[in-house]
Amino acid sequence: MQRCPAPQGAQLNYKKFGDEPPDHAIGRSRGGLTTKNHLVCDGKGRALAFILTPGQAADTSMMVATLEQIRVPAGRGRPRTRPDRVMADKGYPSKANRAWLRERGIATTIPEREDQIAHRRRRRGRPIDFGDEQRERYKGRNVVERCFNKLKQWRGIAMRSDKTARNYHAGLCLASTLHWLTSTSGGGIEARNQ
Repeated sequence: MQRCPAPQGAQLNYKKFGDEPPDHAIGRSRGGLTTKNHLVCDGKGRALAFILTPGQAADTSMMVATLEQIRVPAGRGRPRTRPDRVMADKGYPSKANRAWLRERGIATTIPEREDQIAHRRRRRGRPIDFGDEQRERYKGRNVVERCFNKLKQWRGIAMRSDKTARNYHAGLCLASTLHWLTSTSGGGIEARNQ
């Protein structure tokens, strides 16, 4: 029986129109052309800072850059730039991120991935404490998911219909500002009525 040769067609055409310009923040990931929004929010689900990257950008490489964007006015003096604790999922636990947070005295609630746990068992090192107290804290990480859901109530943000990253970022800023205004004014009114 004679084997058929491999098909000799044209190359894959997913780059048919060339690379996206860098000011679009669009890149190719498993889902196609996408944009990643790396976001930090407070305990009430209000966005503090966010960075847009192409879809293929790794989460762990953007953690420090996103945390450095935090600027929360504290009345007089400098704005607050450092959180008390960072809660993140298994996409962020790199040695560099943990060292950066430790240098700044920021507590962490980041679970380790299975491959990191296995690697740690083979080599000596300081174990990551992720006991019952940390697991209970980690349940509060859904706040950032709710923040994303709140922002994606805007169709333009959910569908990424803006061509340039600048316009998309402006839409995120507007949606975040309106979320801040409605959450702070609503909370203050409810507190006074009680």
